[in-house]
Amino acid sequence: MDAKDLTGPFAHLPQVLQQLHEAKAAKNLTFSQLASLLSKSEIYTASIFYGQAKPSPADLLALSTALDLPLPLLSDGLGAAFTPYRGMGGGIPTDPVIYRLYEGVLVYGHPIKALVHEKFGDGIMSMIDCKVSVDRKADPKGDRVVLTFDGKFLPYAIW
Repeated sequence: MDAKDLTGPFAHLPQVLQQLHEAKAAKNLTFSQLASLLSKSEIYTASIFYGQAKPSPADLLALSTALDLPLPLLSDGLGAAFTPYRGMGGGIPTDPVIYRLYEGVLVYGHPIKALVHEKFGDGIMSMIDCKVSVDRKADPKGDRVVLTFDGKFLPYAIW
């Protein structure tokens, strides 16, 4: 994958993130393999590659080693001074996978909200304290994607 191949919503990725993607592709590594090296989840590891998570110095060292990228390159771009800007894009997404997730929230968001309120009370599910996983489940009609959002419930304060 060349940096020039990162188009659409990824065109704005900083050069260091484009270099991470290129090195991952060149090494033919999966996010699962890299996650094992970092002792992190697949989602967290993939989030680093999109600037959505702040890697630790140990994460940067492991990525540097695994991807044969100079540690100073990663430290300068993603180290102490790096602040993630979470929430890529704006408006209606055009990528089919992301659009279908967006569609899921449009269709099922209010029912999910109602069920959260019935089961937990007035509050939200934290995305700060949330574990996300993507799994594959065999099915005779075609394999299924299982997305899990395991977030902490945070009640609204009453004052």
